Amino acid sequence: MEGNMSHVAIPLFDGESYDLWVVRMQTYLEGLDLWKVIEEDDVPLPENPTMAQIKAHKDKKTRKAKAKSCLFEGVSQMIMTRIMTLKSPKEIWEYLKAEYEGNEKIRGMKVLNLIREFEMQRMKESETIKKYSNKLLDIAKKIKLLGKEFSDSRLVEKILVTMPKRYEASITSLENTKDLFTITLTEVIHALQAQERRRLMREDHEVVEGDLNYTEENALVVKKIRRSKYNNTQVFPSCPHCKKKSHQSNRCWWRPDVKCHKCGQLGHVEKVCKSQDS
Repeated sequence: MEGNMSHVAIPLFDGESYDLWVVRMQTYLEGLDLWKVIEEDDVPLPENPTMAQIKAHKDKKTRKAKAKSCLFEGVSQMIMTRIMTLKSPKEIWEYLKAEYEGNEKIRGMKVLNLIREFEMQRMKESETIKKYSNKLLDIAKKIKLLGKEFSDSRLVEKILVTMPKRYEASITSLENTKDLFTITLTEVIHALQAQERRRLMREDHEVVEGDLNYTEENALVVKKIRRSKYNNTQVFPSCPHCKKKSHQSNRCWWRPDVKCHKCGQLGHVEKVCKSQDS
């Protein structure tokens, strides 16, 4: 087992997110079959030990040295200076727990702050379902690591009530076809992502339909637009007509060659026309 874990990087603790580091480090030590020696006290050899007892004691001493080495490697230099004089891996583990886990009152305050952060979350217009749901899941994971129960049904409810209006069709469909008390988080996310993909495809289609000079080269631009919208990134240079970066220059409402169907003038489209004529 130790050979299989040799390529796995040791989780590094720098003083932040102790609860996450504990889970990762314990899993790492279990993979190397070293976790038991972290929990065990040092036991001296009995008088007149047998060869088997000597061998077992030597083996345990070697494994404790390996566990101690892992803990030294798994902390930052600042924390290393605080634990370097401790003799056993158990002493090191208990010191870190006392120093960074905090007492029950502190843990309770952390939970309250995380729950408050969770309740304040709202999905932004520019966010994707994946980005928003991952943010909520990350907060829920931190709450669970502090020992507080946090059910998936609470995540489902949060997502459904904080979606932008454009997802109302999917939410209504879920209400009509599913039992919202038993629906899984995965089902909700997949349903909303399906609508998100359909909306992006429709928008891409509109770009293609509106471009009379559509070519294979433009098709590559459309693919970039799709990736841009889904990943919430920008791919357009600054528009020479309006200086914005949210569109291609040939789709700008302020192109000098475009004619307004409302006032008949060149230089803008009817959507932004300032004419008072109806």
